[in-house]
Amino acid sequence: MHSAFATAPAGPAIPITFATKANWGAVRAGLGEEARQFAMANGFAAKPGACLVLPTADGNIAQVVFGLEEADGKFRDPFRPGQLPGLLPPGVYRFANAPHDTRLATLAFALGSYRFNRYRKGDAPEVRLVAPDGVDVSAISRMAEAATLARDLINTPSNDMGPEQLAEAAQHLATRFGGSFNCIIGEDLTRQNFPLIHAVGMASARAPRLIDLRWGDPAHPKVTLVGKGVCFDTGGLDLKPSAGMLIMKKDMGGAANVLALAQMVMDAKLKLRLRVLIPAVENALAGNAFRPLDIFRSRKGITVEIGNTDAEGRLVLADALTLACEEKPDLLIDLGTLTGAARVALGPDLPPFYTDDETLALDLARCAQQENDPLWRLPLWPPYDAWLDSKTADVNNAPSGTFAGSITCALFLQRFVDHAKSWLHVDIYGWTPSAKPARPEGGECQAARAIFALLGNRYG
Repeated sequence: MHSAFATAPAGPAIPITFATKANWGAVRAGLGEEARQFAMANGFAAKPGACLVLPTADGNIAQVVFGLEEADGKFRDPFRPGQLPGLLPPGVYRFANAPHDTRLATLAFALGSYRFNRYRKGDAPEVRLVAPDGVDVSAISRMAEAATLARDLINTPSNDMGPEQLAEAAQHLATRFGGSFNCIIGEDLTRQNFPLIHAVGMASARAPRLIDLRWGDPAHPKVTLVGKGVCFDTGGLDLKPSAGMLIMKKDMGGAANVLALAQMVMDAKLKLRLRVLIPAVENALAGNAFRPLDIFRSRKGITVEIGNTDAEGRLVLADALTLACEEKPDLLIDLGTLTGAARVALGPDLPPFYTDDETLALDLARCAQQENDPLWRLPLWPPYDAWLDSKTADVNNAPSGTFAGSITCALFLQRFVDHAKSWLHVDIYGWTPSAKPARPEGGECQAARAIFALLGNRYG
């Protein structure tokens, strides 16, 4: 069970009463006279996110009142209760009434308890929640623990989270859940025909590698997850400016979220045959770094001209997707922190996804809404495919124009996908720029919960 939850009986736990501006009058009327006076003296008006601790006569905590958005408002944040762990005094609490969505509020409480304390003494809240009746606390814990894994991996700076450490994290998961683990390292990538992965990572002193985790019954449907594992991205010879490089430790966010998703799948024992592929590299600078206009023959045989060395994520994913398709999976999913264009189009909170499978698109959109893990479908627009043309190779990895960068990246990856019955590509950000309820600033678990819900519905 996640550390945010307490097993104590709900009786002695401190009640949290949720209020909106519309029902605050009724809630206030139900308080004792002294509590009403205290609330009025403090100017509490049930503003969303406002928190008021009401004392007993002897100075202890009687209860907490917390403001939510209107029930029928245009925007209701079901994760608003995720603010509570950072606001409440130490103690054990319970929900006295129902928030807008009790299950998501419980998850938000756990997600909002997260702190990254690896490098300094932390302020982890000594606040626990007795899970409400009817909420599956084990399922909530599964999601919260997976989010912690993704956040920890992304938040760890690159000096301590290189390709080797990312492989160790995957190996730990394989061992924990009885899966198998394999890793192809350094020059073995060229010998085993992964030229694009090797090209991107060869300039780093930390050898590139391809991580391969397998789990589950081979008789079950095959689901393969591919995650971009660029542990730091300088941009290569097309060097990023310092501002653009500042949070590039998060460029392995696709791999982190794939591992979080894999952890949920294995912990829930879904009836599928899981394979996880992570090309783990560092896009560094050295005399042997790959260059603009270099041409490499990919694992699939497609020749790729390098239009920009800062479009490296799609290169390493291309070889991994080709390997995945050789096994003809029923469902192939890739996640990566790939394009600034996706952020320009949809911002940091709303990753675009791409698929030609209409049923998959509808199912995923429903799951994203259900789990408050937002995703938005963008088109694999065929006319833009010509923008990837090269005069000297089969394809260019980065068109010279500035239009539709996330779409052209998806179209590039699509060229390396065949023999998979269904394919889903998600262009995540993997980072929360400023803290929101249940989402502390820093590394973020994006798309994994929505996809897990999709897989649970199909293979549970």
